[in-house]
Amino acid sequence: MKWITREHPKIDRIACPWLIKRFIDPNAEIIYVPFAEVLTKAKELDATPFDLPGVEYTHYEDQCSFDYFIKKHQLKDEALYRIAAIVRGADTDRHDFAPQAAGLEAIFSGLAYNIKDDHELLELGMTVYDGLYSWAKHLHQLKHTQGGPVEQMLLEVYHKYLKDNSRKAPAWTKELKEMIQDQLDTNMSLSLQQLSHDLEINPSYLSREFSKYFDNLSFGDYIRKLRIEKATNLLEKTNYSLTEIAYLTGFSDQSHFNRIFKKQMGMTASEYRKTLQKK
Repeated sequence: MKWITREHPKIDRIACPWLIKRFIDPNAEIIYVPFAEVLTKAKELDATPFDLPGVEYTHYEDQCSFDYFIKKHQLKDEALYRIAAIVRGADTDRHDFAPQAAGLEAIFSGLAYNIKDDHELLELGMTVYDGLYSWAKHLHQLKHTQGGPVEQMLLEVYHKYLKDNSRKAPAWTKELKEMIQDQLDTNMSLSLQQLSHDLEINPSYLSREFSKYFDNLSFGDYIRKLRIEKATNLLEKTNYSLTEIAYLTGFSDQSHFNRIFKKQMGMTASEYRKTLQKK
């Protein structure tokens, strides 16, 4: 069977072919073409398109194409579920989904930068995902510090340091709050990867440390909280429509806005506006 997707793969478009070849169709042919040609070539070659808008095998809400392949083909494997969280976090820049997501994103960003041939990158990516699967299947509960006495000693020193030093917010937290506020006031285009680059901080470290200084929330949850706070302010002080407010607060559409608003506030935005009118 032939499968076709966009050229220049990095994470999901390497992970999905690995999943296809290892668990669905060992003889599958993977085809990469320019984005504008995917659907046309799919018909010409009788190939199944994946990982682009409007096709069956694609992203749904906060899940990526890799998740859909697992669901569609009913792959019951705990190791694949662990990998799915990592791939999802790396592919959607939500490193809070899995602590390994930032590392996977960094690895494939570097490989994609070095390797311009898509199939050469896929061949190497197959090996990377084989290794990740072995970890997810057999080694995920083994910590690095179980490796030997040196690691144990370093861990003890680290914990002693934490006990001896009160937690003081590092300097980057103030700068990060200002950067987030600037983005919220403008185009709402926010990613942990870009912020870590601008701050010159390792993205894995930033993802891990973020919640300690931002209301015990992950990066994604913190941004959603700020967006809803901005939305409530607009509901209280303006006559903008819900569609306009959804756009102004950075949500993809009104349906997404309403879902997150209700989750945060316990009622829809429309219901919230009615409560304001009664006051």
